[in-house]
Amino acid sequence: MELRHLVEPYSENWKSRFESFFEGLFGAPGGFFPMQAQKAVALRAPDIKPDKGVPFGALIHPSNPESGPYGGMSFVVFPVAEAPPMIGLVIGTLGLSPDEEVLSRPGHGRRVRALCSWLNKRYSKDGGVAWSKEDPVRTDREVPANVVRQLPAYSPIFKRYGKVIYGFFIPPEGLSDEELREVFLAFLGLYFAEYGHRPLAAFAQRLEAVESHCLAGLMPDLSEDDLFSLLMERHFAVLTGPPGTGKTHLALQMLQNRFDDKGRVVQFHPNVTYEQFLGGLFPEKSGDSQLGFRFAPRPGILLEAVKEAKTSQKPYLLVIDEINRADLSRVLGEAIFLFESGDFSRSLDLPYDFGEAFGGSRLSMPENLYVLGTMNSADRSIAIMDIAIRRRFAFAKLWPQFDVVERQGCPLMEEAFKSLVQIFVENAGEDAFPLIPGHSYFMESDETRVPDRLRRNLIPLLEEYLHQGYVSGFSGPVLAYIQWVMSL
Repeated sequence: MELRHLVEPYSENWKSRFESFFEGLFGAPGGFFPMQAQKAVALRAPDIKPDKGVPFGALIHPSNPESGPYGGMSFVVFPVAEAPPMIGLVIGTLGLSPDEEVLSRPGHGRRVRALCSWLNKRYSKDGGVAWSKEDPVRTDREVPANVVRQLPAYSPIFKRYGKVIYGFFIPPEGLSDEELREVFLAFLGLYFAEYGHRPLAAFAQRLEAVESHCLAGLMPDLSEDDLFSLLMERHFAVLTGPPGTGKTHLALQMLQNRFDDKGRVVQFHPNVTYEQFLGGLFPEKSGDSQLGFRFAPRPGILLEAVKEAKTSQKPYLLVIDEINRADLSRVLGEAIFLFESGDFSRSLDLPYDFGEAFGGSRLSMPENLYVLGTMNSADRSIAIMDIAIRRRFAFAKLWPQFDVVERQGCPLMEEAFKSLVQIFVENAGEDAFPLIPGHSYFMESDETRVPDRLRRNLIPLLEEYLHQGYVSGFSGPVLAYIQWVMSL
């Protein structure tokens, strides 16, 4: 199948070029897909001149009429004069039918966004441009004006089809034949997968590699180096992620490996108070009082950390596990004023004098003090941080990682992990997607122990998700997954 001619600028024979591409798309030895996949689509390549309209070649649902407007999902190539074509995914101007189920499923839009993100990372330095719409079915929304202005050669396309394009890529000039095959295979693989067709064996492994890159973009890895760099830059950070991704483990590694164990670890919970974190009056024994005790200022967690950091003058890390389980606005109080990484000249008056070792009644944040919180994104029973607090912390996400399961699991665990991730990728909305259970639930190398481990650890979490309504939009696939685990 010759792709080189398909990405050349528009010419009089462009229609025949696209028809030739379509004919070569199916069947061995040169095609991408088996012959039966041809029945899933129809060819649409009207003979339109640029001065009369917008030329295009499309693969559309075969239930559409043979000519005129069509509906549903389509793979489209828009040729333009003196520039590479636009390759994209478009909803027909007649609406979502007959592909409304595909287009409205969260996984379809998520995969398109992941594909375009990967294409941008791979080709933007050479001049390639990829874009995707947040929700494919929002045909009331145009391609953003700043994207349109960036691509003046394609303005007729945006003017005519800007509301129905939901993902596109403009390849840079000079792509190799291998790179062109990769780009077209990525788009066509996503498109035909929605109709249940996978590529021929010669291209299956290549498409799987592309899909793995795209999935990695949905759940990017966060290394210790990445987190350390973020801390050095921002001083105050929060590590978020679903249960089982190793947030606390990574925070403790950071303390041990990058701060030489200079720091402390505390855990927040709903009963943590301002007095416990910053400082306040606490009862202590006293012979001077008829009651036998008196109230005296006692420094809290933050004051102790400030004192220790100033004493050591070396980088010092305060780890706050489950930071969002406390009422942060109350716990931090006026101390939030000091959590400003770009300004360590700030100080504030404290309500009590805590002694010279703690700065008396005046508090400032030493520049060698770093704060790292962890936050479970699945805990919906607690209040979300307010904007003022969120602004002062950098946030880093820790996602489940396939490579961890591959290293420390077994084939059955890998199957269980990939199946569950697939359910979330395809069906979860934006609120539920960050709840994908982490890799620690699947780290079992003894295959005979896999069923018991999944039933004891993972299934209760999924049942809690169901009970709380977190996965109500796709409870069927989750219940089917639970049944599969119970049958092992």
